[in-house]
Amino acid sequence: MSTPALYIGRFAPSPTGPLHAGSLVAALASWLDARAWNGGHGGRWLVRIEDVDTPRCSSSAAHTILQQLAACGLHPDAPPLWQSERAPAYQQALEGLLAQGLAYPCACSRKDIADVHAGQGHAKERHAALPYPGTCRSGLQGRPARAWRLNTQNAATVAWHDRRLGSQQQNVAHTIGDFVLRRADGLWAYQLAVVVDDGAQGVTHIVRGEDLADNTPRQTLLQQALGLPTPRYLHTALVCGADGEKLSKQHGAPALDLKMPLQALSAAAQVLQLPAVPPEQATLSDALSLWVRAWTHLYHQPP
Repeated sequence: MSTPALYIGRFAPSPTGPLHAGSLVAALASWLDARAWNGGHGGRWLVRIEDVDTPRCSSSAAHTILQQLAACGLHPDAPPLWQSERAPAYQQALEGLLAQGLAYPCACSRKDIADVHAGQGHAKERHAALPYPGTCRSGLQGRPARAWRLNTQNAATVAWHDRRLGSQQQNVAHTIGDFVLRRADGLWAYQLAVVVDDGAQGVTHIVRGEDLADNTPRQTLLQQALGLPTPRYLHTALVCGADGEKLSKQHGAPALDLKMPLQALSAAAQVLQLPAVPPEQATLSDALSLWVRAWTHLYHQPP
């Protein structure tokens, strides 16, 4: 009998505040996906603290998140990895991309990019960033470097299969352009940090909110450029506020009240279309076991 393939999943919160209802959905989904692997025998589930954006993050928020996860019975299989301690790995990755001619320094500000698009008659869509027009691909023209970007000029359209959303594709060069690897303020960009850390931790499966699905093609291009494997992806439904916007810390989402963790988890399970907990299974452990079985049926059945 063959040994089932390895499973390593992760939950990667940014500690800009405590968990809220939306982030608990992502945490529960990623934990269930790991625990349901191999017929419920389980894979490894890791927690990574994505505090690379140091001005917005705090260690106190990170520790609060870890306490909230523990209160919900969501325990990682290894100590958390902290992105704020990973700068040498990100620098090494950037230097490798520069050496291959796949990355370059950029002198453009947001206004510079907006001016190019305005000159071409392109209007910015609501909530959408303007694609980078490739101004600095051929050199800085005597200007100082502000950021570093991945060259997507010759990249093919990225196609992938999302385990919930189905077939997806995006032409990154057209939709996003050459995206930032290191920011003008000197901080490492989310895309580079995530890909380097997923590779270092051997992550095989990524379960996260649907709002992050748009990041998948950029991360796939980076994985290819760095010689890293591409994980399998599953993007979950989002929790939205009364205004229809995604529930988030930026929109004032209240922190979870975990005096009754089973109640908070049950609300997250409902978003994930998992069964309600029967009265006779009203303990945290029994509820999690019930949802592991349900998740196995939904997402880990053989094709």
